Amino acid sequence: MAKKSAKKATRQPTPPAAAARAVVETRPAAVPEPAPAMLRRNPDKKHTINDIARLANVSKKTVSRVINESPFVREETRTRIAEIIRSTGFTPDPQARGLAFRRSYLIGLVYDNPNAPYVINVQEGALGALRRVGYELVVHPCDRNSPEFLSDIRQLVGRQKLDGMLILPPVSENNTLADMLREIGCPYIRILSAALDEPQNLVQSMDRQSAAEVAEHLAKLGHTRIAMIIGPTTYRSSQERLEGFSNALADRGLTLSPDYIAEGAYTFESGAACAEMLLSRSPRPTAIFAGNDETAAGVYRTAYLRGLRIPHDLTIIGFDDSPLASRLCPSLTTMRQPIRDMGRLAAEKLISKISRTEGPSIAATTVFPHLVVRESSGRPTS
Repeated sequence: MAKKSAKKATRQPTPPAAAARAVVETRPAAVPEPAPAMLRRNPDKKHTINDIARLANVSKKTVSRVINESPFVREETRTRIAEIIRSTGFTPDPQARGLAFRRSYLIGLVYDNPNAPYVINVQEGALGALRRVGYELVVHPCDRNSPEFLSDIRQLVGRQKLDGMLILPPVSENNTLADMLREIGCPYIRILSAALDEPQNLVQSMDRQSAAEVAEHLAKLGHTRIAMIIGPTTYRSSQERLEGFSNALADRGLTLSPDYIAEGAYTFESGAACAEMLLSRSPRPTAIFAGNDETAAGVYRTAYLRGLRIPHDLTIIGFDDSPLASRLCPSLTTMRQPIRDMGRLAAEKLISKISRTEGPSIAATTVFPHLVVRESSGRPTS
């Protein structure tokens, strides 16, 4: 009996854990199949980067490169590690990660802009790119005209230990700020309407060319009495759009009269006030190009109160193609600017700079808005 028991005992199946270890030791390429299943049996366990490296049979540094989307990993290895990360539910420990790489994994976003939809769209685009590589965004409104502006930004970088900074217009137009960030070694990307920096530091929108497209659209409709509500003259975007629009009209034999130019603030209220002034001119304009969609909405209100029909009596063009544009009645013709894409591109470009994965020179990152023609465009009737 004793012999039979001993013999029977030697025929017991190998425990699952031992079998899994055998697979790891003898067949590294097959690890991704059994390893995630083994770890899923312990849902309360918090997996570490060392676990992922062991299961993938690679170094911890290779796992880190995959997490940070480094290009210096073979696609086969990247796929294997990504599958293990997904199956195990592994998430990097931000504190441990920061200590290992001497980073905070925090990016600052600095703005001074009354146009809330613009800021929100840039923010959402940036967050989508940053969170894919484990970064978070520190949003910091500021007053660019304050005497403490530069010292405030310097303190922000030091206090939060920011790894880099995204700068929105009009703050991004401040060259002194860019000089200060270079001085303290803080990588940055500026979203701008003009090439005020080296290409590797820019995501540039083509505001001048976009305004020219609006001018061409209005000229083709047959408008000759055309007005424009610009943004604050201290904004570079406002200057670019005004010059692009007026020059394009001149190319078509049309003149943008100074009497038909009003300075707004990229807000609904300023749009309504500027429209009141412009529509009081005699003769009144038959078309108004507004600085953004919020401004255009203000023009709608004034036109309604004056009993003007859109577009029969007045054509209105906006800029940005915010959600508001398609909700107005009639719907607003506007220049679609890919604001979320701009935020995403700026974040991706900044991460490349921080990770030092860019080449010796990065080409300019440029976005091209285009005109979306809706119901507010029409031919002049007077």
